[in-house]
Amino acid sequence: MLEFNTLAEFSRSNCIAICAFLVPANLIATLLTMILAVLRRPSDQIWQSARIACIFAFVMVLHVYSWFAVGVVMAPTFILLSLAVTCLSINLGITIWQRRYININAPRFGR
Repeated sequence: MLEFNTLAEFSRSNCIAICAFLVPANLIATLLTMILAVLRRPSDQIWQSARIACIFAFVMVLHVYSWFAVGVVMAPTFILLSLAVTCLSINLGITIWQRRYININAPRFGR
């Protein structure tokens, strides 16, 4: 069974590799969600892209919190945390906007 201390130590010892993957993954996945919303792709595609982007952002938040747990409070931790929160809010905002936009502008058959 995985323990939190083991995962946190793994996160801190492999910080460069984790950040080298998560930063571009967050940016690309969030950009893909924005592009799909602008192109008015089906809801399923947008929500799937947003879910994947939110997973990346949530993992980054957990990674940053593992640094906060040991008392590392520096500019990179706040920058990574703000990137993750921004990606989460953009993806959540796009899904809410898309859901409301589709419900308002959906063609009504039978009238």
